[in-house]
Amino acid sequence: MKKRISRIVRKTKETDIFVKLNIDGSGKNKISTGIGLLDHMLELFSFFGFFDLEIKAKGDLKIDLHHTNEDVGIVLGEAFKKALEDKRGIKRFGFAAVPMEDVLATVVLDISGRGHFRLKVEKGVLEKKEELYTFLDAQHFFESFSKHLGMNLIIILDSSENASLHTILEPIFKALAIALDNATSIDKRQKNIPSTKGIID
Repeated sequence: MKKRISRIVRKTKETDIFVKLNIDGSGKNKISTGIGLLDHMLELFSFFGFFDLEIKAKGDLKIDLHHTNEDVGIVLGEAFKKALEDKRGIKRFGFAAVPMEDVLATVVLDISGRGHFRLKVEKGVLEKKEELYTFLDAQHFFESFSKHLGMNLIIILDSSENASLHTILEPIFKALAIALDNATSIDKRQKNIPSTKGIID
């Protein structure tokens, strides 16, 4: 099988981001975005998805972390899309549910070529914050990632009011990794592109 590897560089006036991805890796990672909590979550994502992942990001963090956070999601989505090429042979769909303490994160996804993101959480979760990173920042990351990969991503979260942002995000990123690993896996029965249309954009 051809190696599913990609490299993406994206430079703007606000950020300078490099991503190297091997979908068929072993979970090795080297990640530096300047956003500590995001680095940790992406390390978990790489490890549990068996994606070899290198990310180097420089951004205007002295202003805020919004641009860096969002642009890392954009470039990571583009890296997966490039590595998957025409999506021939992949399973396409993925599902995972991961618990952590009293939090349950469920992720369902479809690499359909049509980027879409939906999130179902309790209202109080949207206000969670750890240092400078917020749940809304994570939401923007997931939205950018899904749209630029061309993936329909739905995240459903069952959480207590007392759960910290770290405890909430960790099972989400783990579930996303497991679901995406499943969806990008090759099904030996599928010789073609997994769509009755014969194409996934």
